Amino acid sequence: MNKAGTFHIVPIGEKLRTAVQALIDDSWAGPYIAVNGRLWDTRTMPGFAALDLRGIIIGYLCYKIHDGECEIMVLESLRENAGVGTALVERTKETARDAGMKKIAVMTTNDNIGAIRFYQKRGFVLRVLRPNMLETSRKIKPGIPLIGNDGIPLRDEIEFELEL
Repeated sequence: MNKAGTFHIVPIGEKLRTAVQALIDDSWAGPYIAVNGRLWDTRTMPGFAALDLRGIIIGYLCYKIHDGECEIMVLESLRENAGVGTALVERTKETARDAGMKKIAVMTTNDNIGAIRFYQKRGFVLRVLRPNMLETSRKIKPGIPLIGNDGIPLRDEIEFELEL
């Protein structure tokens, strides 16, 4: 249960997978995430869901452990400014530490100013800027729009990392 007692974080198990996947498919235009020129299938990723007191999903996070680190692949809070995203990241940090990971990585896009602010406020630092990487990503996932949040042209990947 979070500090305010309004939600709790649980692993995405068999019972929650279908509901979380429906949210991912809706928000991310299907189960595949394009990161650094590769497609990743969220249907096989471990993760966590934030459930309110009624058991309704109010956020989720999926991650992948690869190349010696934990990478957050998708994170969505359906209840903004309530600590949902932070709680999901904190739970992922615990899991990554338990798995012997030294870092957590996350990628976002140049238009996602909210995510850029969110990760930096939680101690993540810029690791890599991939200018025009979305051109490559559109070749493997054509549904990625040309224009993103706030009318900003969607072009670049921005990768952050957090040392554990």
